[in-house]
Amino acid sequence: MRRWASLPRPALSATKRRLQFHRPQLLVVSETSERRVAGRRHLRLPVPVPVAQEANRSGVVTNSPIVAPGTSSPHSPRSYARNASRAGITYKSGLSPLASLGSRTSDSNHRRFATAATPPDMYTTSDAFFEALWEAGVTHCFVNLGSDHPSIIEAMVKGTRDKKDQFPRIITCPNEMVALSMADGYARLTGKPQCVIVHVDVGTQGFGAAIHNASTGRAPVLLFAGLSPFTLEGEMRGSRTEFIHWIQDVPDQKQIVAQYCRYTAELKTGVNVKQMVNRALQFAQSAPAGPVYLCGAREVMEMDIKPYSLRQDQWEPVQLGGLPKAAVGKIAATLAEAKAPLVITGYAGRNHEFPGAVVELANLVPGLRVLDTGGSDMCFPANHPGWLGVRYGNEDAIRTADAILVLDCDVPWIPTQCKPKEDVKVFHVDGDPLKQMMPLFYFDAIGRYRADSLAAVEQVTAHLREDKDLQAKLASEGASRKEALEASYKERVQNIAAKSLPSEDGSFGTGHLCAKLRELCPEDTIWSVEAVTNTLLVHDNIQPTTPGSWINCGGGGLGWSGGGTLGIKLATDYEAKLKGGKGKFVVQIVGDGTYLFSIPGSVYWIARRYNIPVLTIVLNNKGWNAPRRSLLLVHPEGEGSKASNEEINISFEPSPDYGGIAKAAADGHIHTAKVDQAGELEAQLKKAIEIVQGGQTAVLDCKVAEGR
Repeated sequence: MRRWASLPRPALSATKRRLQFHRPQLLVVSETSERRVAGRRHLRLPVPVPVAQEANRSGVVTNSPIVAPGTSSPHSPRSYARNASRAGITYKSGLSPLASLGSRTSDSNHRRFATAATPPDMYTTSDAFFEALWEAGVTHCFVNLGSDHPSIIEAMVKGTRDKKDQFPRIITCPNEMVALSMADGYARLTGKPQCVIVHVDVGTQGFGAAIHNASTGRAPVLLFAGLSPFTLEGEMRGSRTEFIHWIQDVPDQKQIVAQYCRYTAELKTGVNVKQMVNRALQFAQSAPAGPVYLCGAREVMEMDIKPYSLRQDQWEPVQLGGLPKAAVGKIAATLAEAKAPLVITGYAGRNHEFPGAVVELANLVPGLRVLDTGGSDMCFPANHPGWLGVRYGNEDAIRTADAILVLDCDVPWIPTQCKPKEDVKVFHVDGDPLKQMMPLFYFDAIGRYRADSLAAVEQVTAHLREDKDLQAKLASEGASRKEALEASYKERVQNIAAKSLPSEDGSFGTGHLCAKLRELCPEDTIWSVEAVTNTLLVHDNIQPTTPGSWINCGGGGLGWSGGGTLGIKLATDYEAKLKGGKGKFVVQIVGDGTYLFSIPGSVYWIARRYNIPVLTIVLNNKGWNAPRRSLLLVHPEGEGSKASNEEINISFEPSPDYGGIAKAAADGHIHTAKVDQAGELEAQLKKAIEIVQGGQTAVLDCKVAEGR
């Protein structure tokens, strides 16, 4: 069925090059072969064939030759142009590949090339990409577009016009870090992955610290970036058309973010784009969850394919199991026999069922206390007597415990600051107990298990309830331990309240400010926190009790909370609307230095553009205090310990107008105020809360005293 054109071998390379430049989209060209003609060695070169595309039973697109009516083969030169025309393929200057073999245009700098027609029902890789996102449950795309996105933009316009209710909502973000932080915040609250689309290598680099935060914070997000086109003479739709396509062509763009991602890949064809998207999302949502990265060149994203779909129930993430039976019994017995049992967690509260399960365990084991050493999620309610709050790896309960159960935690204690007793029994249950992305990580434990922390807690609780011998041990000293625990809790809460009182001169600290916020804000408020050195004071005085009500940056990349807070508010509003309800009130509490890191010019423009009202509280202590604290831990008596903030270059004098920055970005449509006296605080907070509840963002610049 093949018709071969015989060409001498020396003409092969030139012919192949020209054929590539003249063939239209959707042509099948088979490999060359040899034959002898009239005693001479020739190469057989197949005539290009226009093809139609159809899907097989598994949903994979296949190509079939287009045969004109009344002909048995598509390879006839006479029928070639007719077949191509019926396939929607046209040629510049009326040339077909056969007619143009071996020819050039009069202008040596340009070659004639085939172009595909653009029918109204054109369906490309980009169309399928967005379909794949929606079908997988991705509802929002945070975008920062560039020269690599023509087909992406075409697909966006078509999708938002033709199937608005079945297409991800597009959020324009003038900065890539803000875009990723928004997706991070959305995913952190809901557990549902979202998508970020950026521009080639420079956009990928623009993620900056946000990719670190998403990785260490285990936020399931899908990142996509284009690639510079891999053709430059118009061989394919999407070939290079701009100067910058040369400048932004790098050897391996994926490596920019690979060490922070659970999975990276390049899309090399459109026919399996949905499988690639779903594979990436499986990695993003499987423990340890985190960011994934896909990239694709313009030619690939422009590729015409036939629509197809996948069975989404076959692309679920990998699920963790529970503990082995022997481990359940061993942990339960150790907790029951301990005189000072302790649970340490860091991010297990990401699963909103976890706090309630730990409360049940704490109610069953007299004297059990719970310490949060991560502060990224609400892991245990502050109204329970076992609550120890957030402490970053340095707490007396760690030193005195005789049994410790570590659940989903990266840093249970800091050995140079605090260590457990030598004879303590430690068990570690985690979705990633080896911390495979940390080159240095270890602590002593007699049992380590890769398991779901919620399932593990439920297993241990059930075992304690069923084992009569263990019940007897728990009951023997239960009353006295419970009484001691409640007395300790009462004292802790009273100390917190006493330290938060304002000074006689009217100044106030972070503690008093946050106590007032807790008193005045709605009970179900979501707190988005990036307070750095003030985090412990914020947590002590906010005292969160509701699962999902406290979300802190999961990493060390300052600036997360600007976009993160918008993502959280977007999520609570959208998810509530699906159920016919109303989203929750969202408050961002951020240090002044961190506020500047968050790119407020981008953040508050987005808040205004998309009507995302939040209350921002800036903790203004006139500089970065974290570097001084780090300095004193290493050189407590050094020269720097006696130097001023100006001398060690951490001062923000003169203080910026933080509210003014936000107001300028929002074109004046933001409420701002400054507070430095306790007597004015309540009135200013009430006004700001009312304004935000009315639909407008507010920024309060609060001057806070250090350390209280």
